[in-house]
Amino acid sequence: MAEVLSQSQIDALLNSMQNAGSSQPDKKEAAPEKKYKKYDFYSPKKYTKDKLKMLHNIYDNYARIASSQINGLFKVASEVEVMGVEEQRYYEFSNALSDTDVITIARVSLQDEQQKAPMILHIAPEIMISMIDRMMGGMGTDNVSASYTYTDVEYALYQKIIQYFININKDVWATHIRLDARFDRMEENPSMFQGISVDEAVVIVMLNIKMLGLSGILNVCIPGTLMTDVFEVIDKTKHLVDEDSIQKGDKEDILDNIRNSELDVMAQLGIARLSLDDVYNFQIGDVINLNKPKDSDVTLHIAGQPWFTGQLGVHNKNMAVKIHDRVEES
Repeated sequence: MAEVLSQSQIDALLNSMQNAGSSQPDKKEAAPEKKYKKYDFYSPKKYTKDKLKMLHNIYDNYARIASSQINGLFKVASEVEVMGVEEQRYYEFSNALSDTDVITIARVSLQDEQQKAPMILHIAPEIMISMIDRMMGGMGTDNVSASYTYTDVEYALYQKIIQYFININKDVWATHIRLDARFDRMEENPSMFQGISVDEAVVIVMLNIKMLGLSGILNVCIPGTLMTDVFEVIDKTKHLVDEDSIQKGDKEDILDNIRNSELDVMAQLGIARLSLDDVYNFQIGDVINLNKPKDSDVTLHIAGQPWFTGQLGVHNKNMAVKIHDRVEES
């Protein structure tokens, strides 16, 4: 005969069945969805990763110089680093700016002395206002909104400060190309600037500036026409590297470059050894014995080194030395 369950056993069995039915296997954590940037096949990218990497390296040096200038000008510890280098359309850069933002236009000329498309700089208001406050003797302010509007005095100081950031470009580009960037003007309304076509490809260099708990972005916008001219000059320079190295290896060319160098030439009459007491008691009219015959040769020193011996005399009523022999190396 089958075993009969008690009421308590039946209740326990029913509870276990209900718990088993309600419990569901743990769901595996969903893997984070990968985000992909849309690629516009109608307007393909113009610059390769190698060229963007070169720009990244150039502005790494820019960041180091900018950090040292901020430290020196505003007496504050700062850190500047490159956040990224991206190729965009100009309208993408322009649309990200608000009507209260201020952009700076810099005139650019390459080594052929011809004016090229302008370079644009934009710096976050919170960082710029802190710099202005420090320039005026304050401790730097941190309660500035992104929609801050500059006063006339702040606008003038803004212009003075941004010129330091523009002038750095000449030094950082010097290893690749002679590029001169100079302050042109400032635009209080970015949408009014028409110097770059809205559909033109531009390269945006984003630099993050940190100082005393504040951080803000400095954007350097380089138009595609300027980038094309820059890379053309750099590519031409690479083709001439071998020819230049051959010319530099030529001894005659090296000598031609140093023949116009100026050197100090000194005629040494003799050497006297005196005590400090004798030197202290020197008087006008005293005679110092050089312990050499009056007709003996003098030594010519060139750049501090003895090279020749010669005879002291007169030429065109001026003291002169006639070279007799070369000093033998000891």
